[in-house]
Amino acid sequence: MRGTKFSVIGMGKYGKAIAQILSDRGAEVIAIDNREDLIEEVEDFVALAVTMDATDGKALEAQNIHECDAVVVAIGSNFEALLLCCFQLKELGVKRIIARSNDENQKKILLRMGIEEILEPEKEIGVFVAEQLINPNIVSFLQLPDDYEVAEIKPPIDIAERSVQDIGLRNKYRLNLITIKRCFEEDKGNSIEVVQHILGVPSADTIIKQTDTLIVFGTSRDIQRFIEINS
Repeated sequence: MRGTKFSVIGMGKYGKAIAQILSDRGAEVIAIDNREDLIEEVEDFVALAVTMDATDGKALEAQNIHECDAVVVAIGSNFEALLLCCFQLKELGVKRIIARSNDENQKKILLRMGIEEILEPEKEIGVFVAEQLINPNIVSFLQLPDDYEVAEIKPPIDIAERSVQDIGLRNKYRLNLITIKRCFEEDKGNSIEVVQHILGVPSADTIIKQTDTLIVFGTSRDIQRFIEINS
């Protein structure tokens, strides 16, 4: 991620979260919004925070926006402004444009404009909430094509205190264990805090603890089956 440069336009909750994650992973991020108060909230963690009208082509050009590896247009409340911004970005020759869509009609319009990468936050949130309601063991997940996903799950009750080899994730359940998050108590001077650390690549004799979080890869059906059988 280091050495990459991105711009995120629109510093609402969604855009701000994207800018934060990119910055945390070492990318150079330019944050843009026409509201100064929102820009002030992000200026401490992005490389450059700019208060400007992102529908103004000359203003975008002045920020060398075309040099970015990608530009995320996360404007959520004004679709007309989002479209005009995307148009200006295409005119400036931006290599990769990722735009937010709030419904299917907006998505169709963006696709007609030639915007191929579209974010659908409402749909993403809805899918995540539904998945958590159906599977309380699932902490978070990343949906992939062909019904595959990477999921963070709480160990089902029958898994605790057993070794990775004994569980047989790959042979019995067609799942791959990527890694494990484990809770540790750390002395912070005035208090003891519980923090999670990645264990790296688990070995066959690694014992699963009830407080662990397992990060697994497989189909949604196989993950669900693993949880049901062992709960």
